Amino acid sequence: MKNILILCTGNSCRSQLAEGYLRYFAQGQATVYSAGIETHGVNPRAIATMAEDGIDISGHTSNHIDEYRQVPFDYVLTVCDHAQENCPYFPTNAVRIHQNFPDPAKATGSEEQIRATFRQVREQIKQFCQQFVAERLQN
Repeated sequence: MKNILILCTGNSCRSQLAEGYLRYFAQGQATVYSAGIETHGVNPRAIATMAEDGIDISGHTSNHIDEYRQVPFDYVLTVCDHAQENCPYFPTNAVRIHQNFPDPAKATGSEEQIRATFRQVREQIKQFCQQFVAERLQN
């Protein structure tokens, strides 16, 4: 069983989306955690956007990276440049993979434009997670 950490700035949107998809696509082949270098709470639009795709992340919590210092991670995935650049020292032998995604929480415009941004980022993260599972977990 692999341990995977998804790391973002506030553990509210991008890392939450990735956690939901990795859990779904890994189908029990990994224990998936997400955390932030800060905690901002799970964004309600992230929950709604995932629900549109049939994935329930309403029970997720926003966690700080310090909560997982003792977990022996196999992979640490950073999903935003800020987290990659500002992550405090995190002792691990994990394979580190970085993929920056736009922050949908910073979207502006009408409600429909903001929802469209969330959906667009969701689809990018979904594709990334599918590829990660196919390449790293299904050997």
